[in-house]
Amino acid sequence: MDLYSIIMLVVMIALFYFLMIRPENKRKKAAQEMRDALKKGDSITTIGGMKGKVVAIMDETIVFETSEDRVRIEIAKWGISSNDTAAAAAAAAAAEKKNAKAAAKTETETKVEE
Repeated sequence: MDLYSIIMLVVMIALFYFLMIRPENKRKKAAQEMRDALKKGDSITTIGGMKGKVVAIMDETIVFETSEDRVRIEIAKWGISSNDTAAAAAAAAAAEKKNAKAAAKTETETKVEE
């Protein structure tokens, strides 16, 4: 093998790492942080599509209520797809930030016109 072949092999491995392995690890870490941050009262969606509110949190499982008839289901933490309460709070914070930015821009434009 000459030097060129070795360099190309190293470049291919680096591309594979940065395009496939690293993003997957980031997604796994974000999902684990979301599951660890769950608390009572949060609205969740499972990977099976069931929705409900968290009632109890144990080390490896979560109990949630699916409806007003107080049907309780215990599932493993890895079975939670999203925290709808946190997603709604993040969306509200993003909208507030966008509105503040637009207000600041409008204020700046009115000062320029004067």
